[in-house]
Amino acid sequence: MKHLPNLLTLGNLFCGCLAIAYVLTAQPFVYHNMTDGSLQWIMGTEQLYMGSIFIVIAGVCDMLDGFVARALKVFSPIGKDLDTLADVVSFGVAPSMIMFKCLWDASMQLPNTQDVNMLAMAPAFLIACFAALRLAIFNITTDTQKSHFIGMPTPAVGMFVGVLPIIIWKGQLKFPAFIHDHYRLTLYVIIGLVCWLMVSKIRFFKLMPSSLKLAYSWPQLVIVLGTAASIPFLGYAAMLVAFALYVVLSLVYQYPEKPAIQ
Repeated sequence: MKHLPNLLTLGNLFCGCLAIAYVLTAQPFVYHNMTDGSLQWIMGTEQLYMGSIFIVIAGVCDMLDGFVARALKVFSPIGKDLDTLADVVSFGVAPSMIMFKCLWDASMQLPNTQDVNMLAMAPAFLIACFAALRLAIFNITTDTQKSHFIGMPTPAVGMFVGVLPIIIWKGQLKFPAFIHDHYRLTLYVIIGLVCWLMVSKIRFFKLMPSSLKLAYSWPQLVIVLGTAASIPFLGYAAMLVAFALYVVLSLVYQYPEKPAIQ
């Protein structure tokens, strides 16, 4: 049983690698429109969708490994380092690959585009770079982040980016015309936003409250209820509501001065 947390961490890494593999196979192909005879570039959206699913599964494994480690009271330097390495892959590299493919798709939709400059898609990998920086900072400041995180945790960023292809695949959310008209610019803004959030000084509360008392757990309760209430209307896009609530509530939440007494 003492190896179970590390096995869950390896499961996180394994799912992250699978996500990358699926995203890499999301190769574009040319569709021949039989109505007007035109040729259209089509992204391999289903592979991106599967990549997103495995990022979500990686997130579940990441949550469980910490929970199991605390329950079994099993802690080790190896487990800490292994968790960091797994998170870089699953919530840094894998989301970067998704953004890379999305930027390619956005660039190919521009008028009279025949090819894409690789540098136009390079900003996608800033997510992996900032995720690595975020995790390195966390490793040397763990003692000061017991009740909260300084900067958005990488799993939250990975889940946010990972859910985007699911929303696109399911078509459950109608985006404003501006986003459709400036798709690539919107992706650049998202990349910049999540990179900044990871290394910001904002204190993000942990999704597992230190106590079930309302003073300590009300932000988590609001996220659960708000997300659940939006599911009938938004479907998978309710994850965007959860992300927005997490950011807003972290900005307004006042941490109790003393830890809760169990």
